[in-house]
Amino acid sequence: MNENTINIRLMKAEDYDAVVEIDEKVLKAHRPEYYKMKFEKLFKSRDYLPTSLVAETEDGAVVGFVMGVLYMGEYGIFQEEATLDTIGVDPDHQQKGIGKLLINEFIDHLKKLGVQKINTLVDWNDASLIHFFSSNKFSPSKSINLERIP
Repeated sequence: MNENTINIRLMKAEDYDAVVEIDEKVLKAHRPEYYKMKFEKLFKSRDYLPTSLVAETEDGAVVGFVMGVLYMGEYGIFQEEATLDTIGVDPDHQQKGIGKLLINEFIDHLKKLGVQKINTLVDWNDASLIHFFSSNKFSPSKSINLERIP
């Protein structure tokens, strides 16, 4: 498979099952409630613009997704920053450029909406994910996320 056989489109509510299945394959954890909450925000809230995308094969099978948020702030004015919060590519279709294609389309889509900066969070110990985002032109931000465990 090459990138020409992959179509990137806006995510639909009907993509829920495919997204949950891909996430489960990637993380080896079943998280339907997490995605139920995310899909409700994406498709039922008026505070968010549609930014999430899926990658599908020529026969319509969803093989990857990227989810993010562009928050509509006070008085319908959106921020110039967006967040990429979830990305997944079916393990059977990884290493074929689908993740890069999803990120590039996601960024192009957000640029058209006026976004100037896209943020994401990555676990400091997840070297492969850090490498993936670094190879897609993400770099450490000037702010540091601190935590304290009571």
